[in-house]
Amino acid sequence: MSAIIHLQDLRKSYFMGQMELKVLKGITLDIHKNEYVALMGPSGSGKSTLMNILGCLDTPTNGTYVLNNHDVSKMDDDSLAEIRNKEIGFVFQQFNLLPRLTALENVALPLIYAGVGKNERKDKAMEVLEMVNLTDRSHHKPNEMSGGQCQRVAIARALVNDPAIILADEPTGNLDSKTSYEIMDIFNKIHDNGNTVVLVTHEEDIAKYSQRIIRLRDGVVESDRAMEMAELGSK
Repeated sequence: MSAIIHLQDLRKSYFMGQMELKVLKGITLDIHKNEYVALMGPSGSGKSTLMNILGCLDTPTNGTYVLNNHDVSKMDDDSLAEIRNKEIGFVFQQFNLLPRLTALENVALPLIYAGVGKNERKDKAMEVLEMVNLTDRSHHKPNEMSGGQCQRVAIARALVNDPAIILADEPTGNLDSKTSYEIMDIFNKIHDNGNTVVLVTHEEDIAKYSQRIIRLRDGVVESDRAMEMAELGSK
């Protein structure tokens, strides 16, 4: 089975004058289509840097990153933006919704960049809002919705382009426990529908929704293990 994400000896350094700060120190891993992976690690472990590279928001200093058969490690900014819009759906802790737009308009935004016509945009946006049980809030603006509803809008926006992977960065970080579990149930549904999900979290109970947990420490993979079926069954 070919990997949808292939990383080979991925390294990332930041330079401050003559000083080199090594953040990622040689990450090699494969993530396959329809896997559900949680990325964990303490502050400073490199998980945010790795997430930014996976999301084509940053490029590695050395090493290879192949996303859905595209070698993105050497791409320029314009090519990265194109790949990002086509291949990746983002869900952030802060929701990142535009306050003046309705739920429907927020969800349809990526389709504007993709050059999709107005009627088709509306139909597709309503389709994914239905998937997250939010059609009754389609004409509400973010300040008229709860945090959990805003996050569901953000998830719908991430899905609207039929991306190869969903990247979720602490998607329950701003939500209470009950709402967090409702959001994670939606991610389960997304995964069941055939999507590949990569989730960054520091919460063990959230990570247990995944099939595989990759732990980073000091810029390297400390452990990479599939969840035991017993653990999965106890969710």
